[in-house]
Amino acid sequence: MDPLQFAYHHNRSTDDAIAHLLHTTLTHLDKGRGNYVKMLFVDYSSAFKTIIPSLLTTKLEDLGLHTSLCDWISNFLMDRPQSVRVGNCVSSTLTLSTGAPQGCVLNPLLYSLYTYKCTATSRSTIIVKFADDTIVMGLISDNDERVYLEEIKHLENWCQENNLLLNVSKTKELIVDCSKKQEWHYKPVRISGTKVERVDSFRYLGVHILQDLSWSRHTNSLAKKARQHLYHLRRLRDFRLPSKVLRNFYTCTIESILTGNSTVWFGNSTKQDRQALQRVVRSAERITHTELPDLQTIYYKWCQTKARRIVKDPTHPKNRIFSLLKLGKCFRSLKTKTERLKRSFFPQAIRALNQGN
Repeated sequence: MDPLQFAYHHNRSTDDAIAHLLHTTLTHLDKGRGNYVKMLFVDYSSAFKTIIPSLLTTKLEDLGLHTSLCDWISNFLMDRPQSVRVGNCVSSTLTLSTGAPQGCVLNPLLYSLYTYKCTATSRSTIIVKFADDTIVMGLISDNDERVYLEEIKHLENWCQENNLLLNVSKTKELIVDCSKKQEWHYKPVRISGTKVERVDSFRYLGVHILQDLSWSRHTNSLAKKARQHLYHLRRLRDFRLPSKVLRNFYTCTIESILTGNSTVWFGNSTKQDRQALQRVVRSAERITHTELPDLQTIYYKWCQTKARRIVKDPTHPKNRIFSLLKLGKCFRSLKTKTERLKRSFFPQAIRALNQGN
């Protein structure tokens, strides 16, 4: 399996994919003032429905799966009768031999195996995947975007060979450049002759990523969504439900919104962003008449928990970041030039582990 396919892996989640994306970006920006990063958020048209069983079987055999298992999967995907029923009316039957059955639990795994060879061809490009959510990253230095553009062309050719259709209208490009160049410096990306739209923000795996890597838009969205659930919390209080029930409701609905993927964005959020989120917590405290954990404490605890899991997982792509010092008690701190890299997840996680030892 591709180590940068973060879906359907043990000890992987959306925050792993986002953390990898952000750490790679911030590290590259940290190396030189003229460096910038281009991110191509790729969209496929009906990705799971375009799998070719014969191609999948070949890929599974290359991975070392037994022939009988490959044949079983191929038989499962081939010659599938399908019809549509509305009330008492049933359509005529159509036989399908491409894609995977809708709602099938095997779909995500089969797709991951089908695309495991879709990887970057250069050290200055990275392809990060979470199921079919794919990002092509170009780590640009000296305004040389040739390798990045070649990587996109390579992806386009790979998709054609594997019957995957790129949806150019929904594919977007975002540029992270702290040197604030003028837009004309950047070369446009074209796929099949169509120019890809350039955006200043993109919502990836539930997190708003902006071209300046600020988090106010994301935290404002979280605060607004969480405040909407305070109404339901008040209604439950009015029914005189026990405090334990109110707290459970808060934890499952409001706190889960405020802390979603917080390991990747909370460290670099501003004081004003954090205060806006914490005001929601204080409102919930007044409603429930109980003391609730503050978001900083939750963030710190989650950083420690996440870091320990990565340390114990040698297959994690960022496992090598956590290297012990000679005495074997503390982990080596990451060298950072900028405050934004210092406050990002991996440097914060190492500090949290060292303080916990």
